[in-house]
Amino acid sequence: MSGPGQGSEEVLVTRVREVGGQTVTERSPDAVVVEEPMSIRLDGTLVSTTMRTPGHDFELAAGFCFTEGLLGGMPVTDVGYCTDLGVRDDSSVVTVDTDGRAPAPSPRLGNVSSSCGWCGSELLDDLCAWLEPLVGSVPIDLDVLRGVPAEVASGQQLFEATGAAHGAAAFDDQGRVLLLREDVGRHNAVDKVIGRLLLDDQLPASQAGLFVSGRASVEMVQKAWAGGFGTLLAVSAPTALAVRTAERAGMVLAGFVRGDGFNVYTGPPPGDRSPSL
Repeated sequence: MSGPGQGSEEVLVTRVREVGGQTVTERSPDAVVVEEPMSIRLDGTLVSTTMRTPGHDFELAAGFCFTEGLLGGMPVTDVGYCTDLGVRDDSSVVTVDTDGRAPAPSPRLGNVSSSCGWCGSELLDDLCAWLEPLVGSVPIDLDVLRGVPAEVASGQQLFEATGAAHGAAAFDDQGRVLLLREDVGRHNAVDKVIGRLLLDDQLPASQAGLFVSGRASVEMVQKAWAGGFGTLLAVSAPTALAVRTAERAGMVLAGFVRGDGFNVYTGPPPGDRSPSL
């Protein structure tokens, strides 16, 4: 997990407070999240440039290529920083190699911001065409799902330090966090989780659920689907297209997940033993 030392830097801020009815200011240091560009190449071809928080760059690059369907089912043989110049590794460019066995990639049009990963991407049908409806996903009880956000929050060091980092986590059917990643971009955090699982040969993640901070956009659903997660939890609401895509995937989609409850938009969860929600 990226700690505050990797993903944040210190700046001087002027803090403004009201004390005894008067405005008081003071100068003090504060941690802000780092956001820097990174280009991703697949077998030498540039496929994306994204704004990300440095840390777990190889996972991000591998996860992006996988969730975008660029690998074509081929295994990743190597991931590394670009050394085209033959002088030193360039940490702003990561290359993912399949020894040329992946389909020839088409570069993604435009840069990818930290807030939206699909700017200039293909249509949804094209992105999901290679995905089959999920089968064999582990059932997770409602009581377990309700407790996941608190488990994730306890490990979000970068968010604790900056208040500006999104988190994504894989969790098991007992609500235990298996893997947590943070990034300035929600889609990057998810790709880092899925990339780590890919490199560890643990996909599809049919025995786990995926948690994301923020809203459940259609991109979050598509990435969870690509990773084989049968359950997707989001702190905020899903979009209408996210709900329709989750239904198409056969995925449990829950939003507004808090300690006291949440909404199930597709399901109900197979682990639900109660007669009604």
